[in-house]
Formats: sequence, C-alpha cells, structure tokens
Amino acid sequence: QIQLVESGGALVQAGGSLRLSCAASGTIFGISAMGWYRQAPGKQRELVAIITSGGSANYADSVKGRFTISRDNAENTVYLQMNSLKAEDTAVYYCYCRAGLYTIYWGRGTQVTVSS
Repeated sequence: QIQLVESGGALVQAGGSLRLSCAASGTIFGISAMGWYRQAPGKQRELVAIITSGGSANYADSVKGRFTISRDNAENTVYLQMNSLKAEDTAVYYCYCRAGLYTIYWGRGTQVTVSS
C-alpha cells in the first residue's frame, strides 16, 4: 500500500533550522506534485510549500525566503529545508502527494516545535 512517511520534526529554538523529509513506501504512478501542509493548534491546515514533478515550487507567503522545498523524483522523496524558524512555525507538518489530478496521499504528520 502507498504510505508517506515524514521525518525530521523536532524541538528547535527560534532562528534555528530543520530539514523535513517525506518518502513514499510504495510506488506512486503519475505524481504531479508533492508538498507540505501544516496545522497549528486552533488553526486550519494550510499549504506551506508545493513542488511539481517538473520542479516548479510555490510557497506560502509566511515562509517565503525561509523555507525551501526540494524533491528526489527517483526516490519519491520530498524535503523541506526550514531556516530562520519562528514560533509561529510550530505545527504538525503533513506530507502531501498528488498523483494525476485527483488522487491525494497524506502522511501522518511530524511535529515541529519552535521555542521562543
């Protein structure tokens, strides 16, 4: 079965960095995009960053200039390099994968906590 497994979440001080990874445990055909969402307590889940199969990346305004998304297509792995972390980045980060137009896969989430 298809499974997205995130790793890299941790407790980090404000201004620090983390690198999240997400790897697919099974073969996913026709991946069109992979990315990261996050959900903080009391808030809706929001898009953080997304990267298409062609390498085009988009970011939420709140993370532009601080986060970088990258992808290893051969290994079906997506990364999120997070620099200059802020307390408001604290959230559960969920890996996202879109195959084709309508098939969506979600990871179980990894906790990122930024202390201030």
